Amino acid sequence: MNIRRWPVWPMLLKEFIQMRRDRLTLGMMVGIPAIQLALFGFAIRTEVQHLPTLVLDDARTSESRRLVATLVNSQYFDIVAEVRSRAEITDWIERGEAAAAVIIPHQFSRDLKRRRGAAAQIIVDAADPLSSQAALAGANLAGLTFQPGSAAGGRAVDLRVRPWYNPMLSSSTYIVPGIIGVLLSLTMIVINAMAVVRERERGTLEQLIVTPIDRTSLMLGKIVPFLLVGYVQMTVILLLGRLLFHIPIRGDLALLYVMAFPFIVACLGIGLLFSTLVRTQAQAMQAGFLFILPNILLSGFMFPRAAMPVAAQWLGLALPLTYFLEILRGILLKGVGTRALWPELVALSVFAVLIVTLSVRRFHKTLE
Repeated sequence: MNIRRWPVWPMLLKEFIQMRRDRLTLGMMVGIPAIQLALFGFAIRTEVQHLPTLVLDDARTSESRRLVATLVNSQYFDIVAEVRSRAEITDWIERGEAAAAVIIPHQFSRDLKRRRGAAAQIIVDAADPLSSQAALAGANLAGLTFQPGSAAGGRAVDLRVRPWYNPMLSSSTYIVPGIIGVLLSLTMIVINAMAVVRERERGTLEQLIVTPIDRTSLMLGKIVPFLLVGYVQMTVILLLGRLLFHIPIRGDLALLYVMAFPFIVACLGIGLLFSTLVRTQAQAMQAGFLFILPNILLSGFMFPRAAMPVAAQWLGLALPLTYFLEILRGILLKGVGTRALWPELVALSVFAVLIVTLSVRRFHKTLE
């Protein structure tokens, strides 16, 4: 059989020629998998270590200090501060500046010396189940390896882990609030970018370009309808999460809706920015997923950021979803307010202003 006379051959030849001409799509098809493999292969870690930990040492003895040193040597805990009260522990954990706290009672050394065994408590932010499992592993290891000294006897110390915010260590309690941010990112970025590009492909964008409105008004007109859609999606997910998965809502929902505003605007701005950089809907979808996958994997949605390399953690700080997840879990699971979440709100607001401004500047009321 002569392959040149095969009916499909001309079609295949035409597609390869078209692919060669569309260098942007070809580059994205080849480059995106390579970039994602290199990025995620180095960044994704499920082994959580070096939890930022507080110490409340009421005993203040050599044995209590030796216990703290044993916990640090386990590699699961990093001491970031010593506090004076449980109220300070709550404040640090609510702000996200600590993930665990070691509480050593004043009778700790006395119980050891009386050879009845001694107990200490480890509080852990169980909104992230993987961090809780790391704390449990570290507590077990420290309890077995702790050497109280000859004067205190040889019994192992009892380290009791108390999980906060998610006592059953349910993964759905951790994942479902994050789904709000992930789905908003997906729909706001990809669908918005494709909608603008689709109008350009169909020629309907010409009618908008000749209208007597400035480009800022035109871009805002593209953002506002999707903004309302984003709030509807958010409401639906909250209702279903409460009904199907019994997700707690401990904080102020009105505050959550207010803090969601800059995040949704930032996502819409990214979608509009992508629409100014690509020419086809396929390219818009590829660009959207190129941005969304790092959002999912580096923001802390699925894997704890504390387990990632430092470079990946810094990269995650450049993603709006990283900050919105802190807001979601802080309000829904911890019941915290603006006092603890204002840094995330400021970061999202800066993202929204910068991205929308850049999108407006990129948009030209002319056809290329």
